Amino acid sequence: MKLTTLALAMTTFAAPAFAESHMAAPTGDVAGGEEQFNRQCVACHVVQDPVSGEVLAGRNAKVGPNLYGLAGHMPASVEGFNYGDALVAYGEIGTAWDEESFVGYVQNPTAFLREALDDKRARSKMAYQVRDAGQAADLYAYLASFGPAN
Repeated sequence: MKLTTLALAMTTFAAPAFAESHMAAPTGDVAGGEEQFNRQCVACHVVQDPVSGEVLAGRNAKVGPNLYGLAGHMPASVEGFNYGDALVAYGEIGTAWDEESFVGYVQNPTAFLREALDDKRARSKMAYQVRDAGQAADLYAYLASFGPAN
């Protein structure tokens, strides 16, 4: 019994790390994503290494959270950022940002959260919508290029 419980606990805690290291490679274009980030995202977001403090992309904006290490990480997990309740709830269901969830979210944040949480009252603080799925995939590829393993 103790061995089974220990094995289950180890599997549960290892799952996020395993998922992160075995995520599918992004399908978008990194260079296209950089162009889209500079066009659509820099007003609100930054990509800043939390250890060195170096701004890797953007202009040190603080409206939205730092997007460093987004790929494979739990939504609403940047320390010190005041996320909306619906995005926090989405992160608490045990999901991680992958290309599919990121593309769905940035194309219509509120509709995505309402469907994911099965809550018609869920709302996102992010009002901006990336209209084109290809551009959203490019953005994900670009953001996935920033993180501790990159």
